[in-house]
Amino acid sequence: MRGAMSAKWAVCAAAVALVAGACGGDTDTDAVVRASWGDPQNPLEPANTIEVRGSKALDMIFRGLKKYDPKSGAAKNWIAESITTGDQRNFTVKVKKGWKFSNGEPVTAHSFVDAWNYGASVANKQANAIFFSHIDGYDEVRSGSGGPRAKTMSGLVVKDDYTFTVRLTQKFSAWPGTLGYWAYYPLPKAFFTHHAAWLRNPIGNGPYEITSYDKGSLMKLRRWKGYQGPDKARNEGVDLRVYTDTDTAYTDLRTGLLDLVDDIPVGELKSVKRDLSSRYINQPVGLIGSIAFPLYHPKWNGPKSAELRRGIAMAIDRSAIATQLFRKTRTPATDWTSPALGVEGGYKPGLCGAVCTYNPSQARKLIQEAGGLPGGQMKIMYNADVGSNKVWVDAVCNSINGVLDNDLACVGDPVGTFADFRNRITSESATEPFSAGWQMTYPLIQGFLQPRYHSGGWSNDTHFHSARFDELINQANAESHTAKAVETFQEAEKILAQQMPLIPLWYQNGNVGYSSRLSRVSLNPSGVPDYSQIKVAGPDQT
Repeated sequence: MRGAMSAKWAVCAAAVALVAGACGGDTDTDAVVRASWGDPQNPLEPANTIEVRGSKALDMIFRGLKKYDPKSGAAKNWIAESITTGDQRNFTVKVKKGWKFSNGEPVTAHSFVDAWNYGASVANKQANAIFFSHIDGYDEVRSGSGGPRAKTMSGLVVKDDYTFTVRLTQKFSAWPGTLGYWAYYPLPKAFFTHHAAWLRNPIGNGPYEITSYDKGSLMKLRRWKGYQGPDKARNEGVDLRVYTDTDTAYTDLRTGLLDLVDDIPVGELKSVKRDLSSRYINQPVGLIGSIAFPLYHPKWNGPKSAELRRGIAMAIDRSAIATQLFRKTRTPATDWTSPALGVEGGYKPGLCGAVCTYNPSQARKLIQEAGGLPGGQMKIMYNADVGSNKVWVDAVCNSINGVLDNDLACVGDPVGTFADFRNRITSESATEPFSAGWQMTYPLIQGFLQPRYHSGGWSNDTHFHSARFDELINQANAESHTAKAVETFQEAEKILAQQMPLIPLWYQNGNVGYSSRLSRVSLNPSGVPDYSQIKVAGPDQT
C-alpha cells in the first residue's frame, strides 16, 4: 500500500497483455515442462483461491511463512525466522531478511499484514476470508451499519520491518502449522497500488514468474533467476495447458505433445503401466472424494433428511467401485479425513461406522422411512471436464439404483467446466447433491474438518450447521496437547456420521503419468506434483 511501483514492474504490467514472456523470458522452451491443467474458478489472488487448480499456480509463484515438506508434509519455517508464543493465543512472527518479490520489492512484515487485512476485509470479497477469522478484529472488518467498523484487524500489529504480532480470538495451538496455506501468502505493494494490472500478471516471491496467461488455453511460468529460496527450479519453466477432457490430455502425453498428466482417465488405468512403465506414479495422498448435499434447499433438510442421507450412503458399494472401476487406485473411505494424516495426525479408520458400509436392505429401509428420494429422483452434479467424474458418478448411481430397483432413481448431472460447476455451488443455485473432492490444504485434521463443516467454514458448501460440532472444533483448536486435540476433533466427526452432510466415498491415490523427457517427478502429500524439482532431459537447470 505504501511507496511507488518499481519501474521494472510498471513496464511488465503494460506489456503482459501484448507479449508472451515479456518479463521473465522464454529462453529455453526445450527445458520447459508441458503439463495438463484447468482454468481456476477465481483470479489468482491468494485469499481468493479456494480450489486445487488455482493453488497449483499460486504455489509456484509464492512462498509463505511456512512450507510443507514435500515428503513428510511437516510445516517448516520458510520465510519465517521464528514464530513464538507463550500462551497459544499471542504470537510474535519474525520474517527473514533478504527475501524479495520478483519485481524487486523486499518481503517484509507489512507484506503479510497488508495481505491478511486485504483478505479479511468484506469490501474485497475474498473467498478465503474466513481463514483470518481466528484473528482479533476480524468481525470489525466484516460487518457494521453502513459498512465494516474497521479497515484493519486489531490483532495484527507491525512492530518493525521484519516483526509483527498476532493476537487470536482464542487459543489455537496449531495455528502456526496452518501458515503454509496459500491464503497466508505475502503480497507486494504493487498488488494494492496497481491491482488490475497485478491481476493480469500476478507477481510473487516464489521460484517462478507468470509471463502470460491466456484463459482457456495456456499459462506460461518461467524460472525466476532471482529467487532466494533453497528450492530453486530445476527446469526453465512450466506450461500449464488447459484441457477440458482428460482423455485428450492422456493421448497427448502418449504421443509426445505433453509431458505430465496428473489425472489418469479411468478407462486407461488398465493399461497405464504398460503404456508408461516406470513413468507412472500411483501413491496414497491427502485426497478424499465425497458427495455433498445442499442443505440450504428444503428438500435435503427436512425432519428426516439425515436419515435419508444415511440411507443413500449405505446404498453405495464403495469397495466394488474402488476395486473394479478404479483398479485399487482408491480405497473405500471410513471417515472424513485421510490416511495421509497418520494416526497421530488424526486419521482414525471406522469413525463413519456402519453408515459407510454397503448394506442394501438397511439402505432401502432408511430411505423408505424418510419418505423416499425427494420427487422420486436424485441427481449428482459434477464437472464434465474431468472424464473420470462421469464414470464414477454413473457407478455410484448404478449402485443406488440397484438398491432401490429403479434405473432412474439416481442420474448424473454434468456441468461443462470446473469454473461453472463451482460457480453454481458458491451461488447456491445447486439444488441437488454434487461431487465434493477435498485435497489436504495442510497436514492437520483441523484442515479437513473446520473448513468444510464448521458453521463459518470457508468451504462449507453444504451450509451444514451444528452448534455441538462448532463447540468441539473450537475446543480442539484451543487444546495445547496434540493428542487431546485430536481426540476432540474425532468426537466432532461422530456428529458427521449422524448428520451426513457429505457422504465419504474413497481416499484417492495421486495418479501421475509423465514423458521420457522428465525425471525427478514426485508428488507432495496433497497429491500435487513438485513442479520446481522436475528435471527436463539435459543438464541440471539449477
